[in-house]
Amino acid sequence: MLAAIVIFSATYLVIAIGKLPGFHLDRAGAALVGASLMVGFGVIPLEEAYKAIDFDTIALLLGMMIVVANLRLSGFFRLVNSWVVTRAHHPLLLLAAVTLVSGVLSAFLVNDTICLVLTPLVLELVLLLERNPVPYLLAVALASNVGSTATITGNPQNIMIGSFSHLPYGAFAGALAPVSAAGLVLTVGLLALFYPREFWTRERLRGQALAARYNRPLVLKSVLITLGMVAAFFLGQAPAKVAIVAGALLLLTRRMKSEKVYREIDWPLLVMFCGLFIVVAALERSVLSPDILNAIGALHLDRLPRLAIVTAALSNLVSNVPAVLVLKPFIGQLPDQQRAWLAVAMASTLAGNFTILGSVANLIVVQRARQHGVAIGFWEYFKVGAPLTVLTILLGILWLARG
Repeated sequence: MLAAIVIFSATYLVIAIGKLPGFHLDRAGAALVGASLMVGFGVIPLEEAYKAIDFDTIALLLGMMIVVANLRLSGFFRLVNSWVVTRAHHPLLLLAAVTLVSGVLSAFLVNDTICLVLTPLVLELVLLLERNPVPYLLAVALASNVGSTATITGNPQNIMIGSFSHLPYGAFAGALAPVSAAGLVLTVGLLALFYPREFWTRERLRGQALAARYNRPLVLKSVLITLGMVAAFFLGQAPAKVAIVAGALLLLTRRMKSEKVYREIDWPLLVMFCGLFIVVAALERSVLSPDILNAIGALHLDRLPRLAIVTAALSNLVSNVPAVLVLKPFIGQLPDQQRAWLAVAMASTLAGNFTILGSVANLIVVQRARQHGVAIGFWEYFKVGAPLTVLTILLGILWLARG
């Protein structure tokens, strides 16, 4: 038990900090080391460690990464970007378009990957139009988190929750898509409020289209398979099976080497997931006795507002994916587990907008912007992200509590 507590605490501390001071060990490495130590110290047998890994989650993530890689490499996202700029003739319309594109694409194609793709495209666009790039880049980050709340495939923690809760894709979307849609409207409103000089103007945009380099056959194939995949999700097919089949079909091509797709996959994220599954399973096996679970039950996590607040706080402390895994044993003790999982999905995702460090999507936008000479500071982000987080989580609590 002592070994489990020490290893678990050390693993989550490194994940919360982002790296091990004095070493080149990142979050993925910390999860892998933690899992190995749990096995090495006999906290969990190797056979049980293998069983602890949720391969539905891993397969779904991998499949989605392959799909998004094909869409990006085909030029699809550049086509979308070019289409938007030729039709948005006012800064406020451009903000709304960027928010909508980031939010909708993130809902179905994993928000982290959408931020990786959209950030350089939006930056190129707004610099070409000679606008202030900061609010538009904030829109990409904030909308990606808000939009990803809507579905199981919106972000990594929702993918896990979909697997744990066994909620149908359509039921999950039906419960949280309204919160996501309202959140996107709030995102546009708050950005317009905090950047009046950029958006409250009569100045019109030039509408100059970006050069859209794309491979037409590959775009068509990628889009058709993506639409078929989303349709299969809503028809009740297992998301993991659908996503990995879609990814496999996209690898069958004579137009692009598979190695290019493999370079687009976030392998460290998959490693981190596997490691964390084992670390949490080992802690649950050796530490979380019925007495401890009953004691934690005294916190009344069955009360939706309290569960949402605890989830949001924990997500900002150790990041949303580890937070969801920590909460998993306790959700299993609640009477209405499906509604509890929806609350956790909503709060863990929307909490990512609170600060720059709240989600990987935020860090991707900030880091890619910095590479192009655009700095987004902590307080610059916080003045919009904090009120948006509070308002959207409050809205989510009210919406889920209505029944």
